[in-house]
Amino acid sequence: MPNSSVAPGGDRRRSRYGRYTGGPDPLAPPVDLAEALDAIAEEVMAGYSPERALREYLRRGGAGREGYDDLARRVAERRRELLQRHNLGGTLQDIRKLLDEAVLAERSQLARDVTMNDDDRAFREMQMANLPASPAAAVNELSGYDWQSTDAREKFEQIKDLLGREVLDQRFAGMKQALEGATDEDRAAIREMLQDLNALLDKHRRGEDTQQDFADFMRRYGEHFPENPRNVDELIDEMARRSAAAQRMLNSMSEEQRRELMELSAQAFGSPDLMTQLGALDDNLRSIRPDLDWSGSEDFSGEQGLGLGDATGAVQDLAELDELAEQLGQGYAGAHSSDIDLDAVKRQLGEEASVSAETLAELERAMRESGLLRNSADGSLRLSPQAMRRLGKTLLADAAKNLSARSGARDARLAGASGEQTGASRPWEFGDTQPWDVTRTVTNALQRTAAEESAPSARVRIEVGDVEVVETEARTQSAVALLVDTSYSMATQGRWVPMKRTALALHHLVSTRFRGDQLALIGFGRRAMNVDIDELTALPPVHEQGTNLHHALLLAEQFFARHPSMNPTLLIVTDGEPTAHLEADGTTWFDWPTHPETLRQTVTQLDRVTRRGARTTFFRLGDDPGLERFLNQLADRVGGRVTAPELDDLGAAVVGEYLRFRESGFGEVDWG
Repeated sequence: MPNSSVAPGGDRRRSRYGRYTGGPDPLAPPVDLAEALDAIAEEVMAGYSPERALREYLRRGGAGREGYDDLARRVAERRRELLQRHNLGGTLQDIRKLLDEAVLAERSQLARDVTMNDDDRAFREMQMANLPASPAAAVNELSGYDWQSTDAREKFEQIKDLLGREVLDQRFAGMKQALEGATDEDRAAIREMLQDLNALLDKHRRGEDTQQDFADFMRRYGEHFPENPRNVDELIDEMARRSAAAQRMLNSMSEEQRRELMELSAQAFGSPDLMTQLGALDDNLRSIRPDLDWSGSEDFSGEQGLGLGDATGAVQDLAELDELAEQLGQGYAGAHSSDIDLDAVKRQLGEEASVSAETLAELERAMRESGLLRNSADGSLRLSPQAMRRLGKTLLADAAKNLSARSGARDARLAGASGEQTGASRPWEFGDTQPWDVTRTVTNALQRTAAEESAPSARVRIEVGDVEVVETEARTQSAVALLVDTSYSMATQGRWVPMKRTALALHHLVSTRFRGDQLALIGFGRRAMNVDIDELTALPPVHEQGTNLHHALLLAEQFFARHPSMNPTLLIVTDGEPTAHLEADGTTWFDWPTHPETLRQTVTQLDRVTRRGARTTFFRLGDDPGLERFLNQLADRVGGRVTAPELDDLGAAVVGEYLRFRESGFGEVDWG
């Protein structure tokens, strides 16, 4: 970001730029809600709830963007790497090395010292040669030894110092480094801190502590707590997590390793008092936070040894990775992207992963706040009318593209039939054939040019975005019944989503470009029903047999009867012969294969519909010869026709047929 300053003698400002470190990149592109909406809608149309569809999209991620599953996989890899790279014997290895160096230095000194009594030398050499194989037992045996070598004495003191710093590092991260080279006064100060900390925790357990007690403690010892807790509860939470991790680390060791460390710990700083204080601290923390995992263990199997403090940190990392895995899984009730600890993602997986997680959280927030998703009365998430319009517009554009590809030229029918001008204008869209509103178009161009150029120009450039067209009234009105097969075979054969996409494209065309027309959406499975577009979009497939075209035609006839002055259009999308019909008492009759009575009822009802003048087209899905013969016979009977589009072309086929019927009354397009 720039830092500006005024140059001497003038008003010119100079700026220096550096890396932006104040949070999310302000120049980063916004999240792509259109892509997310398309993906979510596809899942919704396949039968998922919008809530689940949103969760699935966030798990998969978008184009070129990691999803939660990708991050969870990296978490699992990180966890596996920690376990396979490390082992818990680092401290024992370091002690063994220091012990070997001390013994070697002592033996060398004994061999060089010519003033020493031979018996004394022989006794000492025998003592060095017969030390126990156990590092703990050897250190314990040598704790009172009178070292002759200064170097050996220093090495042995380093063992005590290392043990002290390691056991403290188990409970206080970073203490191993902080106490390196510490004096006796420093160690005494640590013991005093532990005494005061245990006193504070004891008071807290009894409910007698105050915020002033905590403030006094932090004023004296705050340097040992870089997390900067604000109260005693935060202090306890951080320390208890570390202490529980230390216990799980010990649980993860072999029985021999634990025994060695327990015996060695008594030598920490050369005084058992430290372990007494640490034991009291662990007891206090365990009693205050029994809910933490104090009994778990991990299976470290690598070659790189870790000291006690680093091993405890590794166990803490494993616990944090487990929490991240649960957060990223989003499998619990009420899961939300805001639950994910972005700081933990950054610590464990790095900056890039943190940015990915933050982007996904921003996308979920934007989807919920943009108006594309809304909460229904029952608390569930639904696609909003705004989302339905955006989806319909996209799907209609796809249908228009396919229509254009069919004819080899721009399909102008999507503009609507020209009629009387309404007096209004609107921005030009692809496919429009209405006349330009010249005044509005030139005004738009002038305003845009004036805004873009500092100096006025005598020339006016008209761009596509400037163009507005005159709105016109349509000269005909149609009542369109779209009957869509919702039997289970539509879902099993991959026709469920294309069917819904088709209905949504046609609905958008009618509701935005031919507002005088009426559209009925009728789904038919074992029974038929009138459905709104949002109901059809969210309709899940039901494992139920039956294709009740008879009931659907009955509802279509009722729809046409309500709009007697409109031209009736009947569009039927199906992948199977009728196997059910509605009885006089309202019950459903089902039989497979097609029963003669079902066939008779269906044909009779189709005749009733077409006697109202309905122009009919069947859209046959699949290659069933029986269905092909049946639909061809129905089409011949009522003067309709049958088309067999590919699934990708179904939307264009239905939209094109609607437009063909709409225009056939005044012959604007030759469809021969």
